[in-house]
Order: sequence, then structure tokens, then C-alpha cells
Amino acid sequence: MRNVTLKQLRAFAAVIRAGTVTGAAKLLNVTAPAVTMQVQLLEDQMDLPLLDRAGDRFQPSDAGREVLAAVARIERALADCGAALDAMKGLDAGRVSIGIVSTAKYFAPGALGAFARSHPGIEVALVVGNREDIIAALRGDAIDVAIMGRPPLDIEVEQTPIGDHPHIIVAPTGHPLIGRRLTPADLEGYSFLMREPGSGTRTLMERFFQEAGMAPRIGMEIGSNETIKQAVMAGLGLTFISAHTLAAEIADGRLVMLDVEGLPVVRQWFVVKRSAKRLTPPAAALSDFLAQRGAEFLPRPMETPVAKPARKKARSA
Repeated sequence: MRNVTLKQLRAFAAVIRAGTVTGAAKLLNVTAPAVTMQVQLLEDQMDLPLLDRAGDRFQPSDAGREVLAAVARIERALADCGAALDAMKGLDAGRVSIGIVSTAKYFAPGALGAFARSHPGIEVALVVGNREDIIAALRGDAIDVAIMGRPPLDIEVEQTPIGDHPHIIVAPTGHPLIGRRLTPADLEGYSFLMREPGSGTRTLMERFFQEAGMAPRIGMEIGSNETIKQAVMAGLGLTFISAHTLAAEIADGRLVMLDVEGLPVVRQWFVVKRSAKRLTPPAAALSDFLAQRGAEFLPRPMETPVAKPARKKARSA
């Protein structure tokens, strides 16, 4: 691949992205024959076909997928280089990409907004996903840093705590368990709404009940904290959830925190980077900001007292 050019690689990537040579030409603002020539030159150097035709569109062959992955790494390296060069002029320019697990979206945007106001010239790109998504992005260097509750064990990372991350069980207003001191065994038979496999909250919930020697009754798997909250309010079940996702709902009485022995389970929020990744000055500045000031933006739902059970109306004589 010694004589491969960036123009050839970008032409190939554009064909995959657009699906057609004509579409790639529009993306690159060149002619279709120019795109065809660059891709042919690339295939000649690879000595392997890089494109397969599927109907009227192109898709990568097995060899093409390898080349496409290399193109993505090259583009990221060039972007990092550009950001580093911009940053040499100071923190008035540059770009940083951050990944956050979906539960962190209830406080991370506030922290990122404060950082952006302090560094208006730095562009911040935000990626939101479940824990597995963010770990994959860290592993592939698709992001510079991440905010998560449980750093990965299969990647060498540097992690700095941000603050406490409590997990609780909540019920809808008027639920019969409200106002009682409960053991995990008291929850047996009640339906639980759970996050999808791969979610850190799901893993923590399973561990909590496993240590209590019981298995919760799964009513539904739901891939969104917002949908889970609405489902609990609608009376579809209880849920084990990050307290940071429902500070507003607890404060205004739409959801009630149950008083369960062993809860809250308190973990930590961390800002995480891959150990081998050299952060650009903008990325390092964001990482330092989150480590030093991230706790300021955490919700305070645990300050809300547990609600009393709803009074039963007296039966008419």
C-alpha cells in the first residue's frame, strides 16, 4: 500500500457512503469518471476487488471493509493532527469528541455547555449510547473521552471520578409499597421494567438482586430511560434506575423512591480515556474540566424525602 493516495481512499469511501459512483462524485465535487479512475487505481494496488454490486448500488467486499476501516482510522488521525496544530495556537480552536452513556445525558450536557462557554472556539462533538456502544467507540478511537459509570476491564484506560451515582427503585404514586421499610424479598412477584442487555443499569440491577438471593420478575425490556419512567408512571411496573435520571419526577411527586434495604446502590461517575491515546489540548482541557467541576452538574434527587403512602378513602356506610 506504499503508493496508495488519500485521494484514492477518499474516492473509495465516498462510493461506499453514497452507494453509487455518481453519488460519490457529487460528494467529492468531481466527475464520475474521476471517481472511477481513483477506485480502479486503488484496486490495482490492492490486487483485490474492493467493491461488490448489490442491485444498482455498491457495497464493500471483505477486502473493501478492511480498507474502509483503515480510511476511518486515517481520517481520525488527520483530524487529531489538525486539532493539535490548531491547539498550538492556544485553546481558541480545535475539536474534541466525547461519548456518554445514555444515563449521563441528564447532567453531561450542562457540564459540556459550561465548558463550551469557557472555550467558545472549541467544537464539542457528542456521542450518546449504552455502555457497550461507548466502550466500542473508546476502543476504536472514535471518541477522545467518555463519561460512564463502570470503566471497561478489557481496555487499558485512565479513569478519574466525577462524583457519586446512586441507583434506586421507584414506583408510581399510590403504590402499596410506598411508605414501608422493605427488604428485596418484599419485591418478589412485582413486575420490573428493565433496560436492555448491555446497559450498565441492567447489569447493576441484576447484581443487586443476585446478591439478595432472588430474581426480579421481568415485565418489559425497554431501551430508554424516558420510556421506562413513563411506563412506571402509567402503572406498568417498578424499576431499578439511576437516581440522576428522575430528579424532576421525584421532586414533583410523579414517581416515588421506595425505601428498600441495601439501596441506594452508589457507584461513581468517571471520565475515561484510553491509556494509549494521546489527547489533544482541547480534549485534555475537557477531561480536566469534567474531573474538577463535573460534580457541580449532578442532580440531587436523594434530597427529596420518600413520599408517604396515599390515604385510602373511607368506604361509605
